[in-house]
Amino acid sequence: MSKDPKASDHESDYDAQLKLLQIELVKLQREIISGNLRLLVILEGRDTAGKDGTIKRITEHLSPRETHVVALGKPSSHEEGEWYFQRYVAELPSAGEFSIFNRSWYNRAGVEKVMGFCTEAQYKLFMASVNEFEGLLVDSGIQIIKYYLDIDKKEQAERLESRKTDPLKQWKISPIDEQAQHKWDAYSVARDLMLQQTSSIKAPWTVINANSKKHTHLNLIRDLLSRVKYSGKDEKILTVDPDVVMPCPPLGSKPPKLAS
Repeated sequence: MSKDPKASDHESDYDAQLKLLQIELVKLQREIISGNLRLLVILEGRDTAGKDGTIKRITEHLSPRETHVVALGKPSSHEEGEWYFQRYVAELPSAGEFSIFNRSWYNRAGVEKVMGFCTEAQYKLFMASVNEFEGLLVDSGIQIIKYYLDIDKKEQAERLESRKTDPLKQWKISPIDEQAQHKWDAYSVARDLMLQQTSSIKAPWTVINANSKKHTHLNLIRDLLSRVKYSGKDEKILTVDPDVVMPCPPLGSKPPKLAS
């Protein structure tokens, strides 16, 4: 069966745009290294929202020595006895480094809260202290950019089913994923509280409408590049789609219209 020529054109257009953005990312990394800068990007979101794929597109042509992707697993019994932020502090970028957290300390505001993996007191302590913690990091010279990837319930269901049937994706299936649809409403409530209470001036949230993976990749990278300073920036290719990239308002305000 021959391919739809329009589909092929769309694919090649995506590849062309992505290549230009990846060239900009290389420029950015050169600036980070030469300027001894420290950049931390936090990616949170619904299960199956596309964090792994987005990170792959960001890091594909970057130096692995100065680019660190952090995806911490379940804390050990020793780590459970530590200050909550302690194991994440060890992963923060040093001078000249770019770190991406594939999930982060915001596990406490999301999956731990919804699944009962933390106490109510632990949750409240986290919510009361995370803004101050991030403020200290920013004041120390770390630029923090936070993204929440959001998808609707139908799209999530389709992606979960794809994981079950695609042998290359089955490593992604987890018991937590199995609860994503059943606890959809609880995750929505936890998400809204997190965005309302932790979108600070120093470290605001940006919500990404991630129903389209390709639009997610292109627009998130454009937004990321537009937020950081580096030499030779090509501003004309960094315009984002406002239906995909939705900055969160200040603390206490309602987040953008999200999937409920």
